[in-house]
Amino acid sequence: MVAPVIEKSDLVAGVRFQKIGKLYHFDFSDHPELEQGDYVIVDTRRGRQMGQVMGFTEPDEHRDVRRILRPATPRDLVLKQHWEAQQAEALEICRETAAGLRRMSEVKFVAAQYNYDGSAITFLFSAEQKIDTAVLRKRLQRKFDARVEMRQIGPRDVAKLLGGFGACGITRCCSTFLTDFSPISIKMAKAQGVSLNPSEITGMCGRLRCCLVYEYEQYVEARRHLPRRNKRVGTPHGEGRVLDQLPLKDAVLVDIGDGVRKVVEREEIIPLEEFRKLAEKAQAPCDKHGDGSCDCGLPVGQRQADRVNVQRDLPKESKETTSAKDEERPRRRRPRRSQGDSPDGPPRSSRRRGRRRGRRRSKRNSDRGGEESKS
Repeated sequence: MVAPVIEKSDLVAGVRFQKIGKLYHFDFSDHPELEQGDYVIVDTRRGRQMGQVMGFTEPDEHRDVRRILRPATPRDLVLKQHWEAQQAEALEICRETAAGLRRMSEVKFVAAQYNYDGSAITFLFSAEQKIDTAVLRKRLQRKFDARVEMRQIGPRDVAKLLGGFGACGITRCCSTFLTDFSPISIKMAKAQGVSLNPSEITGMCGRLRCCLVYEYEQYVEARRHLPRRNKRVGTPHGEGRVLDQLPLKDAVLVDIGDGVRKVVEREEIIPLEEFRKLAEKAQAPCDKHGDGSCDCGLPVGQRQADRVNVQRDLPKESKETTSAKDEERPRRRRPRRSQGDSPDGPPRSSRRRGRRRGRRRSKRNSDRGGEESKS
């Protein structure tokens, strides 16, 4: 099958504004000459920004994309370098200004980011609670000619900006290739058999390490095909009890007895419980027969399914004779009900008989009473 050819005009450009950041899609139909790696000027919610084209992809029908304003000029690139060199000084000014405010004592200012042309500056800070930065922003606005913005970020974003080395000895994943953070739970560490010591499962940010999510699905899939703990299984060494699962080896640790433990691969495991349940089901007769196939323990010929199959397999002549015999048999006629009979009560004829009997009894009783009075 030949794959459909997608023209470049039907795609959108993926633009990144930071070195390790998310990709945002923009329409580049006004500038078809753009290639991967080019810098462009786009209009965002935070004003005009400079980004780099990382590639081209198919558009999402459920999202509206903005257009790329123009390709970046050499002057724009020089301005970007100039204002990036001023970011460290701007961060020091922000820290000194915040030191004179009581509410900012527990706030940690991480970075200052200038716009490519210096028209706006954003200060990134971290705090345990939500902080009102209105007073600080007004004071900083007096010291900078650019528009001042304050943005609070989480501990994972702080670790991403600071960088450094992880417990594995290489640069942290968040500052190397992770563009987005996935939700991580303690359940992922338990599924992989990782020690729950906080120093081993938490990173520099104080949260669970991002690498716990990398192999979680593979561990879950491997454990799903292995017998659970304390389950009786059959092995080439004899029957035993499962002590632990070894997902990476696709095997289990089995206690054979007398303190003997063996590592058994999944292909060599015999599911004893399943075999026993199937044997019990085959031996025990069932008390519910259907018109379809029946796998109960009754002998052949006594099952309801066999009777149905015999009737179904009879030749056409025998079926006709059977139907003729059925027609010769006298049919029982149901008692006819009169029009006035109600379905809930007795028929009208029975009600009349009851009235007559009542009248006779009352007459007999009256005659007996008259004779007794004469005597």
